Parts: sequence; C-alpha cells; structure tokens
Amino acid sequence: MNEEKVTALIKELLRELGENPEREGLRKTPERVMRSYKFLTQGYQQNPERIINNAVFESHVNNMIICKDIEIYSLCEHHLLPFFGRCHIGYIPRDKVLGISKLCRIVDVYARRLQIQERLTAQIAQEINERVNARGVGVVIECRHLCKMMRGVEKQNATMTTSSVLGCFHDEAATRAEFLSLISRHLA
Repeated sequence: MNEEKVTALIKELLRELGENPEREGLRKTPERVMRSYKFLTQGYQQNPERIINNAVFESHVNNMIICKDIEIYSLCEHHLLPFFGRCHIGYIPRDKVLGISKLCRIVDVYARRLQIQERLTAQIAQEINERVNARGVGVVIECRHLCKMMRGVEKQNATMTTSSVLGCFHDEAATRAEFLSLISRHLA
C-alpha cells in the first residue's frame, strides 16, 4: 500500500464530503484511516501456508474436530463497511491435523480482505481441506452486516448465516447433522 497516496486520497474524500481536513478533529484522520485500512486488509499480504508455518501434525484420529465461536471481522466489498460475527469450523482428518490456533489464523487471513460472506466461508473450508487432505470440512459463519444495519434496509437484528461443506460433510447427511448439532449446542 502506498501510504502517502492513500492518506492523500482520504484527505480528498473528506473535502468531497464537505469537511475541512485541516480542522482540529480531522487533522490526523487521513493517517488513522490509512492505518486502519492497512490493518483491516492485511490478509492480502499474508500467505496461508506461511501462517500455518508447518503446524500440521500426524495423527491417526478420525474423529470430528471442531473449533467454535471464532470471532470474525471483515469489510464488505460492496460498501467498505464492516461485517462481524462468529465462525465455526469442523473437520475429520485422514492422517494430519492442524494446530488449533491455525484454524483461527486461517479465518483471519481471509477475513482481512474485502469480502462477501459467501466467498469467505468457502475460502476457509477450501484452505483447511487442502492443508490436511481432510475426509470432510464444514464451515458455518454467522454475521451482522453494517451495510444492512446502517443504510439500505436498516435491519438491526438480522444475521446472515452461510455454510460450506466439503467431502463427507457434503456427502453424508449424518456427518453434516452431527456437525450442525455440535456447533449449535452450548457445551459447558
């Protein structure tokens, strides 16, 4: 990212909105917005393979592995407004498992890009599937979208749920049902 150029563009945007970018409250806003966008889109500069950093381990378990309630923050590619919520991941390994923190890092790599929730869900599932050659993968994301809450239809309580199921999660109704049951149940 050309930080100087982006800062100048934000300054110009403030002018076009009818603001004075030199007034006290806005003097440092262009730099802050530039740094914010740099952070919120850092997924473009990240490589999932490097993020995983060889944290793929041999394992002979064939049970379902689930990581629930991973916080997710992303930007809608249509309005550049945030959407946020939770991601639930399940997979059944063949002979390799991912380090548990790597599931969260995979979510962040793809969420820190301009996104639509549908594509984000599929990208996470495909990445996990490719890294461990899983028997199956399931990803469910539940989010609230500020582009829907603050403008447009202005619906404050509507959430969007998307899923991507691969392998046995797609082909076997019982596996898919077990996954959906486990992510919806509140475990103590």
